[in-house]
Amino acid sequence: MQVSRRHFFLGSLALPVLAQKKPVERPNLLLILVDNLPSWVLGSSGNKDFKTPTFDRLAQTGTRFLNHTVASPVPGLSRATILTGRTPMQLGDTDNPSVSQGSLASILSAAGYETKTADSPAAAEAVGQQSPGKPFFLTVGCPALTPPYDAVPQKYRDLYAQAKFDTLNLQRTVAANARDKGVYTDLLANVRRAAAAVSSLDDDITAIFAKLSERRLLDSTAVVLTSTCGALLGRHGLWGAGMASDPINMYEETVNTPLIWSWPGRVPAQSVRPEMVSTYDFVPSVCDLLGVSPPSSSLCGRSYLLLVTGKPLPKKQPWRTTIFGHYQNTDLARVERYKLISRDQGKGPGELYDLAVDRAESTNQYSNPQFLTVRQSLSDSLATWKQKYS
Repeated sequence: MQVSRRHFFLGSLALPVLAQKKPVERPNLLLILVDNLPSWVLGSSGNKDFKTPTFDRLAQTGTRFLNHTVASPVPGLSRATILTGRTPMQLGDTDNPSVSQGSLASILSAAGYETKTADSPAAAEAVGQQSPGKPFFLTVGCPALTPPYDAVPQKYRDLYAQAKFDTLNLQRTVAANARDKGVYTDLLANVRRAAAAVSSLDDDITAIFAKLSERRLLDSTAVVLTSTCGALLGRHGLWGAGMASDPINMYEETVNTPLIWSWPGRVPAQSVRPEMVSTYDFVPSVCDLLGVSPPSSSLCGRSYLLLVTGKPLPKKQPWRTTIFGHYQNTDLARVERYKLISRDQGKGPGELYDLAVDRAESTNQYSNPQFLTVRQSLSDSLATWKQKYS
């Protein structure tokens, strides 16, 4: 990547300039939708080992959500929820469900948008081919983050050739329930490859912004960065996402993913939101933004557009306190402090964590009688959600 391109991009998103921009009614929408990118690897989340300057600058110029949780801890099913607003159960609980009918792309196409998809290395070119005068919806995929990271250029591998990652809280021994124990034959080398892939992706995104600036589209483009699932990358003695273990896991590293919105003049800079939001809220939020109807009345999500733009919620409609997830035999219910993992409708091995004192999810309180009321309350809420949205 040319240094001048990064300098130009970062300078073009200077905070004082953002405050002076006027909102555009129907923006272009750029969705950067990554697989296997957890929140914890970004510098904006406190990571000092991975180099993500473009993503971090995006967070500084927009609104970042601290508690964004995927509805499924696997890429294909989670992507389908993001692009349709439907729950994993409504999508058939399959790994790669069809999302053509009722998808966000079909909604925006009907609203006059030019819809495109492109991998991150080719996304800048796709922006350059945008039809003048017609808004676009561009979904950017990022194949470089898919193991074994063979497509990552050597210059990014060189950035981490000597990295030790001492601050990452990696578990140096493989977990007993890990599905793939081979990655632990050289854990440090694999973390270096993953870090190189993240930095390569960060550079690809810089090129997209440079093209938006060249086409004078920055002010009229709403940018959303999110991920279909996270990755453990050595934490808890595991490597991938939900399927890294047997049984399926829903650790925070797996289900907590970035959600950053940036739109000059419309989304406040340096904003951090603590509310519990989910991937099933994205479609209602975009529909709210564009003033179009959601694809179905049976969606469980809610528009978080007011949170994105820093406006107060109606007093009689406070934000929810619980979010949910599901994949195969494993379910998730999460409130700010507590997190329940239920398997086989409560008949399998369960987990309950008090995140206020145990962010590392190291002490399972599921069988602790002191947490019985909490467990039952979350279990009841989870059962209601599944019954209503299956």
